Amino acid sequence: MKNIGFLFLILTLFGCNSNKKSTVAPPSITSEKQIEEKQFPKLEPNRYNVAFLIMDGTFNTELTAPFDIFQHTIFRENIKAMNVFTVANTDKPITTFEGMRITPDFNYVQDSLPKIDILVVPSAEHHLDTDLEDKVMIDFVKKIDKEATFITSHCDGAFVLAKAGLLNNVTSTTFPSDIDKMREMFPKLDIKKEVLFVHDGKYITSAGGAKSFEAALYLCEYLYGKEIAQSLAGGLVIDWNLNNVPHLIIEKNL
Repeated sequence: MKNIGFLFLILTLFGCNSNKKSTVAPPSITSEKQIEEKQFPKLEPNRYNVAFLIMDGTFNTELTAPFDIFQHTIFRENIKAMNVFTVANTDKPITTFEGMRITPDFNYVQDSLPKIDILVVPSAEHHLDTDLEDKVMIDFVKKIDKEATFITSHCDGAFVLAKAGLLNNVTSTTFPSDIDKMREMFPKLDIKKEVLFVHDGKYITSAGGAKSFEAALYLCEYLYGKEIAQSLAGGLVIDWNLNNVPHLIIEKNL
């Protein structure tokens, strides 16, 4: 009798629902494969558009130092501030040499890019070798050079500018211990030692590292004047005095 009662209970609980449709909705194929619309940064009008060229192996300081200086211009009044954003050859996050993961704002291979007024080329791990074989990247730098007001590099970013032919008729510098290597690779270039940055025409090349702050501050002083540059430096607790920074300025009409 106990077995018959147990069987009846089972049939009551489960058998009566055997003809009903399941109330659990199947997984939504659309939601699983939904493609998120890419979000581009908001670029305010009447500002300089400043693009930072990034890739796997980019060194943190050569990226973040000028990025910080330029981004802080939006907090200063009565100047033409800067829109800062990153560009890369991918939509996927890049990994810096130190391990930071950064999602590029623009993919220069696929996206429609805004006009770039200032291109910043931070140093990257392979700027002395395989990156110089990246024809798409080098051609991108050449293209931007035709329309940009300034092209700047930090540390070994100068090798990219040299490979693109942008430094053929200008004076430049790079990371101190790589100057001899750059002279060997590009023997016709005028590459200076014992300076932390060189400004020649539309090109500003710097030794990189912490001196990337100073090269960026110099460009701000050039564009906005000494008072604004000192204000930007003070906001980042940097003692800024151009006269104390070994540098070389080649006077040319832009």
